[in-house]
Amino acid sequence: MLAEIITIGDEILIGQIVDTNSVFISKELNKIGVQVYQITSIQDDRFHILEALTNAQKRVDIVILTGGLGPTKDDITKVTLCDFFKDELIENKEVLKHVKQLYKKFTNQPPLPENLRQALVPSIATVLKNDFGTAPGMWTEQDNTVFISLPGIPFEMKNLMKKQVLPKIIEKFDCPFIYHKTLLTIGKGESEIVKIIYKWADALPDHIKLAYLPSLGRVRLRLSSKGFKKDTIKKEVDTQMDQLCNLLVDIAVGFENETNLVDQIAQLLNAHKKTLSVSESCTGGKIAEMITTEPGISSFFRGSIVAYATDVKASVLEIPKNIIDKFTVVSKEVAESMALQSTKVFKTDYAIATTGNAGPSMGDTEDELGTVYIAVAGPKGVSSTKFNFGQPRGRVIAKATYKALEMLQKEISKN
Repeated sequence: MLAEIITIGDEILIGQIVDTNSVFISKELNKIGVQVYQITSIQDDRFHILEALTNAQKRVDIVILTGGLGPTKDDITKVTLCDFFKDELIENKEVLKHVKQLYKKFTNQPPLPENLRQALVPSIATVLKNDFGTAPGMWTEQDNTVFISLPGIPFEMKNLMKKQVLPKIIEKFDCPFIYHKTLLTIGKGESEIVKIIYKWADALPDHIKLAYLPSLGRVRLRLSSKGFKKDTIKKEVDTQMDQLCNLLVDIAVGFENETNLVDQIAQLLNAHKKTLSVSESCTGGKIAEMITTEPGISSFFRGSIVAYATDVKASVLEIPKNIIDKFTVVSKEVAESMALQSTKVFKTDYAIATTGNAGPSMGDTEDELGTVYIAVAGPKGVSSTKFNFGQPRGRVIAKATYKALEMLQKEISKN
């Protein structure tokens, strides 16, 4: 079962907004066994819309459009759909009533004529009520293809997808079961992992696919399969994933949508009833941000200091001036002092510290651009490692952030 997503709007093509709608729709379709064959972004232009619809109908069973359903003249999706289906717009009484009720409830003013035009829909379309907006969703079938048009506003689209579109697709189509399981790893790059698992990967059954998904500081390994025997598909993928985990036991940190690196750290700290603080320089608070994004971290995380300037390292963290003068702020000695002082300031069992030269200028150091020292302090003392994460600046900060958390996780695991 194949689907194509067509996003309509110049704002996407000029980079004014990011197309998050396609990401959401793809994930939701995949959950019910519908594979997205293609995602297309086009202008609010009659010719482009007609061309996209014509081409999509040749390829897929389901076409989902988002955007172009507003009340203004540049929103031409409904009119163009009528051209495509050789249909006409008619006023839908239920949509008209809904639009008037929304305006009365939220503005206490009558809707403008432009807003009332939202009630015009193709005569052959099944209207999908939009609980959160005036633009209705529309479901139309032609020549064994389903065309679904949804508003581009994300929260309106998501509600329509979950409450109406997905149930109707499940009812109409006999969809296969699609199963993905994704392993999260840290500490080794894609090429290193390939060397470790290539024999296992070569022996995978043809119906189970392996995908490498590298990003800064981590590699995700996804196993996928599909079929109509759900229990069999799931069992076979899980068995292969167990084998993969055994091969990568030193760098595996959990499964996507189930756990992540911060979750692993939280479980370890809570199990041992230990606490954590962070002292950051070149990472500028990114480590603390990653930690505090997760719920429930107040059980172990006490706080952080972003000691960016040299004088702040000396005054707030009380790093001895002779250490800074002798070794410079980008050094193992300063990184270790930052971690140790963090445990004292926040009264924690563990602390992470970073200091480095993220670039693009040299700053208060002569170290090569991309140089970062990461230190971890714990009950058994403090240790640090020097890295060079290259350039650009964003890459250095991201890689240092993940590496610091990885080092902390390993240190806690040892104790």
